Amino acid sequence: MGANAKHQLVFVDRLLATLVHLRRAATHDVLACWFGVDRSTITRAIGEVRPLLAERGCTISAGVRLRTLAEVIDHIGASGKTGIIDGTEIRVRRPAAGRKDRDKFISGKSKQNAVKTMVVTDGDGRMLFCSPTQHGSYADITHARQLGLVRLLEGGPAAEILADAGYQGLGAQTGGRVVTPPHR
Repeated sequence: MGANAKHQLVFVDRLLATLVHLRRAATHDVLACWFGVDRSTITRAIGEVRPLLAERGCTISAGVRLRTLAEVIDHIGASGKTGIIDGTEIRVRRPAAGRKDRDKFISGKSKQNAVKTMVVTDGDGRMLFCSPTQHGSYADITHARQLGLVRLLEGGPAAEILADAGYQGLGAQTGGRVVTPPHR
């Protein structure tokens, strides 16, 4: 037998916790309370299950499964629907002292240690894409650029994507395909 710790949550509970977290944005603290485990157990469970879900992609209709951001953008353009993009951050424990990139986890928005991810949904609220996490210090627009969103929208399908003020500037770079609130 290995020296690894036994899971306190069976796989079905880990899957359920991950789905509730992704669909309803329940915090790790709330899920820990619901399942009667420590917050770190929920964080580990979500970290293990999310890659499994990402491999399977997102099924939107019979025979249509989206796995990459490029497929999501193509789907939004082909269907004529409006996409919604936003970045979200999740508070994490402070990285260990001495870790060289420790300061990168501090979010400029919440002034706490966090990791960020970018989420793309359709107008009906179905999540179509959830990016890998980045350090909390990444700006939303930087994360979108690094994922290749500008490149995908420049010459791709005529997709319209609504975004918050964190993505101001992408509209000019994508030919108006990313719509943000006006700059004050």
